[in-house]
Amino acid sequence: MFSTPNAAIPSESVANKMEYVDKVQLSPEENRQLAHININLLVQTNALFEGIVVSLSQTQAIMRGLGVNGVSLDDSNTIVQIKRGWDYITQENAAISLQIEQNINLIVAKYDALIPGELRSGQGAVDIGDENDWVPPMIDEQAEEKWLTDLMASDKSTTEKAMRLMYHDMRQQIFWDGNKRSATLAANKVMIDGGAGLINVPLTIWSEWNELIAVYDKNGEVRPLLDWTYAHAVQGVKL
Repeated sequence: MFSTPNAAIPSESVANKMEYVDKVQLSPEENRQLAHININLLVQTNALFEGIVVSLSQTQAIMRGLGVNGVSLDDSNTIVQIKRGWDYITQENAAISLQIEQNINLIVAKYDALIPGELRSGQGAVDIGDENDWVPPMIDEQAEEKWLTDLMASDKSTTEKAMRLMYHDMRQQIFWDGNKRSATLAANKVMIDGGAGLINVPLTIWSEWNELIAVYDKNGEVRPLLDWTYAHAVQGVKL
């Protein structure tokens, strides 16, 4: 089962010096096992990005290829592809790259993206619920590759790298569709490779998380979202 390790949220002054230290220390293989053990919950949580509300038992049944009353074929296909995305990031040994992020999107957005796995080449917008929707810039592949390379080469902790990657990709909308699912899986690929646990927001505080994401989309200030995620969504092993 998951547990959220206790750790104080760093103050701005401390965070500027230490940033977000890893709260979990596992080997990559142990981290992969953590993901496998909790796969039903992880897929169930990711499905909420598409408004799919299913129980753990329904999630498990769908992943086994069974039909579930009240769950459409489209929603079942989305759940299966999320499961395949988790399979991919736990089996891929290469370090995170833009190509791996594209591979993730190719899997999880197979049935709903305009061009699954390809970087967005048209205009996008993030719906934040009012007329001031955030309009992300056109995607520059070389700029995205440099941003990712610089982030991964930095002295930030594995946890901070994963969080920053996740929220960058969500806000930039680097793909045609499935950006939140893809960003979450890419971030967890970083967490797994670094043995830092997993990022998974409990369903009980999902609405609070979405509100914070909406604020971030509007103003671009990521620090409050990083603080909240560090405190509530970094999951480890309950011993």
